[in-house]
Amino acid sequence: MFCAVFTSWAISAEAKSPLKPLTPGAPVEEQLKEHGDYTNAKGETVHAPAHSLLGAAPDGATAKCRDGEFSFSHSRSGTCSGHGGVGSWLR
Repeated sequence: MFCAVFTSWAISAEAKSPLKPLTPGAPVEEQLKEHGDYTNAKGETVHAPAHSLLGAAPDGATAKCRDGEFSFSHSRSGTCSGHGGVGSWLR
């Protein structure tokens, strides 16, 4: 006789890794010194430039500004404005 037991597993919100962005390309807040956002010209909410706590580029960063902050801009236009311009593109 063959008997199978099926168990349903659910992962609670607390069990999810706090170091994974919820949205692809979104920054991980625990990796950043500053927190905040702005609305870009397309009406999208974008994380404001921030310093990394990692000593390297944080997840989701698209550019490193000349003042050392990382940008999460969705387009190249206006990236790092007010932060000395783009020092280097990351993607």
